[in-house]
Amino acid sequence: MSFEVLFFAVFAGGWLFARLFDRLRLPAVMGMTLFGVVLRIVAGAIASPGAADAARLWPDGFAEIVPFIKSLALIIILLRAGLGLRRADLKAAGIAAALMTFVPCLFEGFTLMGLFMLLFGFPWDVAGLTGFLIAAVSPAVVVPAMLDLQSRDIGRRNGVVTTVLAGASADDVFSITLFTVFIEFSTAGSAGSALLDLARIPISIAGGLLAGVGLGVALAAWFRRHHQAIRATEKALLLLASAVFLVQVGNRAHLAALLGVMAAGFLILERAETQAHELASKLSKVWVAAQIALFVIIGMSLDVGVALRAGPNALLAIAVGLVARSAGVMLATWPSAMSVRERLFCVIAYVPKATVQAALGGVALSAGLAEGPVILAIAVLAIIVTAPLGLIGIRWGSRRLLTNPSRP
Repeated sequence: MSFEVLFFAVFAGGWLFARLFDRLRLPAVMGMTLFGVVLRIVAGAIASPGAADAARLWPDGFAEIVPFIKSLALIIILLRAGLGLRRADLKAAGIAAALMTFVPCLFEGFTLMGLFMLLFGFPWDVAGLTGFLIAAVSPAVVVPAMLDLQSRDIGRRNGVVTTVLAGASADDVFSITLFTVFIEFSTAGSAGSALLDLARIPISIAGGLLAGVGLGVALAAWFRRHHQAIRATEKALLLLASAVFLVQVGNRAHLAALLGVMAAGFLILERAETQAHELASKLSKVWVAAQIALFVIIGMSLDVGVALRAGPNALLAIAVGLVARSAGVMLATWPSAMSVRERLFCVIAYVPKATVQAALGGVALSAGLAEGPVILAIAVLAIIVTAPLGLIGIRWGSRRLLTNPSRP
């Protein structure tokens, strides 16, 4: 399959499936992922009926840009999350917003780690990386949904939307950090080296935050000074380029650069609100293409046979993991002023998984781990099962569990 044909198939087919699933009131990301699965099957049947590796179906050079596409999609959605967070709302949300960034993730991640050791016989390090890969909540589903509720003034009372928006975005960074530690355990072969990486986590988080704050302050000042001289599209390109550079430097320096990306968006909103709204609008348009590429590619990477064999145990692990995450959410929101109904909404909003699983689902396979195909299959199953459940739950919960303060 030529690059041009694949380009057309990915974007045209992904868009059509997204619209179809949207019409069915299901998550568009689910439609894109399933289209990727279909595209792999069709392309494999045309090119080589026995082909087992998705990379063989891709044109020369395409495999090299796939990691960048996945990273860019994650950067865009975290920038959008940062640009939607206000200091006053975070202050109102209080300690619950901070606890939501890591307590549910730890509950689910370590529960899944034990389940993957028990059900799949994974070594503890591989079980750990898989557990924290699956534990990440999806900003691709949660962030747009929360921004929509925010724009309609729903869930502002007691900081429900802000707590979910901030917590879900930082939850991803926390999951990715632990995923990285465990994958270094599994590939380095040195317990001492991996333990050192574990000890560096606080430094990684602090360094990523400081880098993001510095970038956000610098860009906000520059955007204000040159507001009339450059177009909003140019500002968005500069922000994206700077964020990509920050992530690349952060990866080399072992910093939590994705947390810095979100912090940069937050600082721009605080210091240059007019420009922040322009950037948020532009990034929402870029996200349309980025998410199609991300989810179609993850669908194309799936080995259907492996997914079918792993299915029952994977679904059991995902379900038990969600129960553990729900317990973590209820504990994290305990100190807040939220009612029980609002806390239940937070539980529902933390169900969907998609972005991190799509972006990192193939990392173990690329790293040469024997369990890689199974890990990728579990990641895709998590998307297909939890994304629709979460989105349907958020829509239902916003009507039944949240109160619009603008109404009597």
